[in-house]
Amino acid sequence: LQKTKESNEKLGLGYIDLYLLHAPGDADTRSETWRALEELQESGILKDIGVSNFGEAHLEKLQKTAKVKPAVNQVELHPWLMRPSLVDYCKEKGILLEAYSPLARAQKMQDPTLLEVANEVGASAAQVLVAFSLANGFITLPKSVHAERQKVNLDAAKIQLTPAQISKLAALDEYLVTAWDPIKDHAV
Repeated sequence: LQKTKESNEKLGLGYIDLYLLHAPGDADTRSETWRALEELQESGILKDIGVSNFGEAHLEKLQKTAKVKPAVNQVELHPWLMRPSLVDYCKEKGILLEAYSPLARAQKMQDPTLLEVANEVGASAAQVLVAFSLANGFITLPKSVHAERQKVNLDAAKIQLTPAQISKLAALDEYLVTAWDPIKDHAV
């Protein structure tokens, strides 16, 4: 609690828009930490609270003791890691999905299907991946420290993929995890 209050003071904004509980951890710690976040939200320091890398079972268990449901679940999402069951679950529960690594850490930039769609819409592969994420209703977090790439990523919001293009990209799903996958690694 104290570290969050200190962070808020350093920011000087009066409150933090969104604060995430990162990775499930064990059930007791998860529940205890969530209660602390709820207290900070009630006090006005946090506007919204969410989670990161939670699977359906983690969310179910959390919601048994939570007063407030998570506003957001941040997970790795891209055409090669669609997580359809988790996506459907979160949408059904009104939990927004935030896609981290929507570019699949550049591991698939030469994928023929991706390049075909990019050619069809006159955009880069990275822009198509950002547009795909947005078309699926995900909050999208492409990482870049380069101003020119950040602009390219922002411009991707203007790209309108067709339903056929979205389906073609979604069909690439192969459960490609480009980093650690705590959704599978943690016991509930």
